[in-house]
Amino acid sequence: MVRIRRISIDDPLYAQECALREDVLLSGVGWTMDDYRREMPGREERGEHFVAVVNHPSGPRVVACACLIPPDEDETPRAGKVTQVCVDRQRQGEGIGRQVITTIEARAFGELGLEQLYCHAQSDALAFYERLGWRVTSDEFIEAGIPHRRMTLFEPTAGLRPEA
Repeated sequence: MVRIRRISIDDPLYAQECALREDVLLSGVGWTMDDYRREMPGREERGEHFVAVVNHPSGPRVVACACLIPPDEDETPRAGKVTQVCVDRQRQGEGIGRQVITTIEARAFGELGLEQLYCHAQSDALAFYERLGWRVTSDEFIEAGIPHRRMTLFEPTAGLRPEA
């Protein structure tokens, strides 16, 4: 059974989150978590970290994660950024990534009162987000040496969702 939890960087599961991000996301562009922290100062501390956890004989195991970066107080519309979304390679295709994203959406729209979420999705992940109702809102651009597109999801009751 998969449980989605919001954790702090002081949580014992944070080390597993970082190891998963290094393995699935960062190593592909030649980065470590230290490189990420250096390039994105303060983001780790500012972000809300979500992990998907399964029970394992050796203890809880993180099999997916993502971060929600809340907007600065003066940002309009109030838009949060979803970053560092990844699922353990052996668990991809099981719907765990969907669970993490929908948990973040509930937090952002239901609890934080945000009007939209956005992310910089790798081009090979566009279909994943589109199945969840996100829309491409930019041309392709290169980030960390990989093609990306900005994707956006508007709060469903705000009347801001663009025509499909």
